Amino acid sequence: MNRELLNKCFMLATWGAVAISCFILLALVSVITWNGAAALNFSFLFTAARRFGMAGGILYQIIGSLLMIAGASLICLPLALGTAISKSEYLKSRRIRKLCTALIYGLNGIPSVIFGIFGLIFFVNTLNTGISWFVGSIILAIMILPTVVLATYQSVNSIPKIYRESALTLGLSKWQVIWRVVLPQGIAGSLTGLLLGLARAVGETAPIMFIATAFSGVDIPGTLFEPVVTLPTHILALAQQATAPQALQNAWGASLVLLSLVTLFSVTALFSRMKLRTISQR
Repeated sequence: MNRELLNKCFMLATWGAVAISCFILLALVSVITWNGAAALNFSFLFTAARRFGMAGGILYQIIGSLLMIAGASLICLPLALGTAISKSEYLKSRRIRKLCTALIYGLNGIPSVIFGIFGLIFFVNTLNTGISWFVGSIILAIMILPTVVLATYQSVNSIPKIYRESALTLGLSKWQVIWRVVLPQGIAGSLTGLLLGLARAVGETAPIMFIATAFSGVDIPGTLFEPVVTLPTHILALAQQATAPQALQNAWGASLVLLSLVTLFSVTALFSRMKLRTISQR
């Protein structure tokens, strides 16, 4: 078999894998959209759930999900920026940088349910925080931290060395170089990583099910240490009542809303990356 034929076979296999992946994605999105669109209306989106989700809407589930990822964003972003800048600008030892990278990748590979067990043992049982949306935000922030750190580091590390040297030549201190050169150039990667991390976090159930959420009877929390209801746990509760047509329809509708949130974060990450990169290159 000659090389040209091998190249053609490899190209066909590659495009076949792409086609299969796209077909699976489109099939899933189409099924969720087709079944969920029937449940979507103003009442469903802007009223509270009743009878454990069998009636009513998903207003508080949407608010709870957005509240938790907002808290996760505020916790994760400063930590990710500090970690990435320290790794890029202050760690001189190559061995320590490799160790730091290995630890970050290791944290990224931990199953999400392990984060939930850690939160249950450390926060709920040891610190006696109780079921709290703030604890859930902390756990989600830890879970998405590697994604944001790696995206930020890649963005910061791609800045040409001459930018830093020129700033130092002009008399700027190390901190001023970071503040005026590194951060403006690297913020695009940080925001992109954050949005991608949030797209993952908003759909997580295992890390928050026993530490932050309730299945019903909860509205908007008044303090940091109160539970919330979220879309993933609501879908889980409705799936357990799938023999009831109304519960199944509401589950499809909640799934479509959740899918829309994930898509929104992912698309926003793409466009923000493109826009911020264009601004930083001016």
